[in-house]
Amino acid sequence: MHAPISAAVAEQAVRWLLELQDGQPSDQQRQAWAAWRAAAPEHEQAWQRIESVNQRLRGVPSGLARRTLDAPASRQRRDALKTLAVLLGAGATSWGLLEEKPWQPWLADQHTAVGERRDLTLADGTRLVLNTDSAVNIRFDHAQRLIDLQRGEIFLHGAADPRPLRVSTPHGLIDPAGTQLSVRLADASSRVSLFEGQALVQPRAHAGAPLRLLAGQQLSFDSRQLGALQTVDENSRAWSRGMLIASQMRLADFLAELSRYRHGRLSCDPAIADLRLSGSYPLDDSERILALLPRALPIEVRHFTRYWVSVHPRARA
Repeated sequence: MHAPISAAVAEQAVRWLLELQDGQPSDQQRQAWAAWRAAAPEHEQAWQRIESVNQRLRGVPSGLARRTLDAPASRQRRDALKTLAVLLGAGATSWGLLEEKPWQPWLADQHTAVGERRDLTLADGTRLVLNTDSAVNIRFDHAQRLIDLQRGEIFLHGAADPRPLRVSTPHGLIDPAGTQLSVRLADASSRVSLFEGQALVQPRAHAGAPLRLLAGQQLSFDSRQLGALQTVDENSRAWSRGMLIASQMRLADFLAELSRYRHGRLSCDPAIADLRLSGSYPLDDSERILALLPRALPIEVRHFTRYWVSVHPRARA
């Protein structure tokens, strides 16, 4: 019962608990909850852990819990999270929901909720855009300008300044020069996409020289090694303009990308996973995007609950 639970799955478990405790759940809700538990071993593990401390969780007012989970990223959200942590107590801490590492991004200097984007101008004039469910700490001093990406994805347009501008992730350090770039953090790797200028990329545990990245190139890296150089994906910064761009994208990949901008689970039947999709879609309304998909592809979208949506082949008339 001590294996780590990701912050995203921990939040899903709390949401399911709230949904099941909110009045009398329908048979459809219970079926969707059971399907969520069966979808991945980590889901079942999270539910078993939440059950093990359920007496403490039952003491949390549901209104406070909902405000904590649904509020936009703000000081009020941070304060609500701290209050929730106190109410949950030591039992929940041992479960892992409130361990420092998964919850640390919600206490960062700047962060966004799921579906939110934030455009900032920093003290030196640098433009910083945070994508959905992202968090950074900003550390400017006399020697450097450091942006520590703890979660999610950022777009950066650096301003001229004698101090070096650096982006740090759990996997390494990026030193851009006169540049525009995006950095995306996954569980096992980081991806940097360079649009202007150049940048040096250095994995944390890599003893060799850093790699010089040029405009139009992108790569992924983990703490030990660098991946292969690739051409920049046009979608790597389209999100900063509020768009999701698909160019013959697999439907499964499109839905996985869209799911980053909405709460809950968005799944795809394997029978239609390889259907191809092209177009530009505004990210501010994921429900509208889902409503439009059946016009372009032979599919249907099924809503089991507001947190459980599944895409299937269109039923034959």
